[in-house]
Amino acid sequence: MSAPSSFTSATLSRASVFPEFSSNLSRPFESSKICFTSIPASRDPKKNATLNLSRSVAPVQGIRCNANAMQVETREALMAEKKFQLSDVIEGQQFDREMLSAIFDVAREMEKIEKSSSQSEILKGYLMATLFYEPSTRTRLSFESAMKRLGGEVLTTENAREFSSAAKGETLEDTIRTVEGYSDIIVMRHFESGAARRAAATANIPVINAGDGPGEHPTQALLDVYTIQSEIGKLDGISVALVGDLANGRTVRSLAYLLAKFKDVKIYFVSPEIVKMKDDIKEYLTSNGVEWEESSDLMKVASKCDVVYQTRIQRERFGERLDLYEAARGKYIVDKDLLGVMQKKAVIMHPLPRLDEITADVDADPRAAYFRQAKNGLFIRMALLKLLLVGW
Repeated sequence: MSAPSSFTSATLSRASVFPEFSSNLSRPFESSKICFTSIPASRDPKKNATLNLSRSVAPVQGIRCNANAMQVETREALMAEKKFQLSDVIEGQQFDREMLSAIFDVAREMEKIEKSSSQSEILKGYLMATLFYEPSTRTRLSFESAMKRLGGEVLTTENAREFSSAAKGETLEDTIRTVEGYSDIIVMRHFESGAARRAAATANIPVINAGDGPGEHPTQALLDVYTIQSEIGKLDGISVALVGDLANGRTVRSLAYLLAKFKDVKIYFVSPEIVKMKDDIKEYLTSNGVEWEESSDLMKVASKCDVVYQTRIQRERFGERLDLYEAARGKYIVDKDLLGVMQKKAVIMHPLPRLDEITADVDADPRAAYFRQAKNGLFIRMALLKLLLVGW
């Protein structure tokens, strides 16, 4: 973590952690406490995110730090900061459990900011561009709310597929090159799997994947895991049922990737045959030692699980094959009967929007966590914007 001061104190030995500076240090100072002052950060957040250790501080030679100066284990702190640096948020696989824990710590700080009556200015002077080529309510509004609650500003394009220059045939790469000239960070939802990776490869500013077709939705997965931890109190040793449209649901794909980071997790896949979880996720889980099982009996599975994660059958992914959509929808419903077999401390989650896959009379049950889950999206997205734009 960065010290909240313009100076960082370090104790250097002859084998300095900054070898390029060691030749400039006189012998009396080789085992002394030396002060470093930070080089001013670049305005380009992606450049800030990839600074080398040797560039992140500059020596002020011949100056001894006051004995009361803040003590920092420089090597460990800087290595940890480097490990946790973010340049983009593209997929669930990019996070390890240490990084998840660190992000969640920041999210909890964001909860405090959201509840405070004073306006935060952490992101004052920064502009976020939202490019949404597919419809969104919660994701787009929560990102915009997150940016504004931290003092930043928003440039927004809703339904960019129809109303942006994409309708005229402009390539995604050209759109990104243009938009990055107006903003400091881009949040994008796209209808094609892999589009976010293309955008990040093109941009010189951070890109956040807000969903790319049937690919991934990493910020949803982050808030889902954050919600599970908040509701259940743990992430190791849990059983999770992923229910509904598992073939087209990017949320369940990203969530599966993140759950694989934890110990003794078991995942149940419950879905109609036509929208079963794809083999790449099953193979990933197997290769990472995660136990999984496919089942057609939601009642039986729900009685064993800590989390029932319900999703809607996505009509928009079926094209003209509405007969297949009708055959898949309505097969698995979370209702009062299902609540009756669930554990008392289990929770029901849903990325929303819902149609008829969770009945309205479930909402009053304390195990219905989906609206709390949606609120957690604000805190996670506040944390990510802070980390990508100004760092830890």
